[in-house]
Amino acid sequence: MADQDDDLLRPDEIEALLGGADETDTPSGSADDASQQLDPNEIEDLLGQTGEGSATDPKTEQLLDQAEADLAAALSGSGRSERHPNAHEAQPYQMQSFDKAANNSKAALPLTFLQDVELDLRIELGRTELLIEDIVKLREGSVVPLDKLAGDPVDILVNGRLVARGEVLVLNDNFCVRVAEILSPSF
Repeated sequence: MADQDDDLLRPDEIEALLGGADETDTPSGSADDASQQLDPNEIEDLLGQTGEGSATDPKTEQLLDQAEADLAAALSGSGRSERHPNAHEAQPYQMQSFDKAANNSKAALPLTFLQDVELDLRIELGRTELLIEDIVKLREGSVVPLDKLAGDPVDILVNGRLVARGEVLVLNDNFCVRVAEILSPSF
């Protein structure tokens, strides 16, 4: 069969042992190779041995028996408690209440924690709706009417959410907005 230094079998030797190879398939073609075929019980005996013929580790056998029992129980559809006595039945997940975290002063982070967060701030003078025809006609010097009157407060939006209203001012030839009203957030 295999060399003395090599514990592995060649594919033709495996076929000969399993009875799948005939005498012409073997490299030597001798009748002795056919007499070395093993029946399934002998194959299981060989697979059950490790090293120099010692039996497999009892711990490994115990794990294999447990896995086989678990697989049989899963296929039979028996109850979870029969398969694993320590297993718990599935229960719906309970979401943590955020009110508790808000009331806990230790869990709340200071406002300075958010100082480096960038936000999109927009000042909206007004709005209007135009047809595509009117937009195509826009040229330099065109006037677009808005829905607010001069002197009306402008909207201050942060990340698209209205947070305040203010007045438009001119300071040192620059437009500015003075915050006139802070709106309560609507979540």
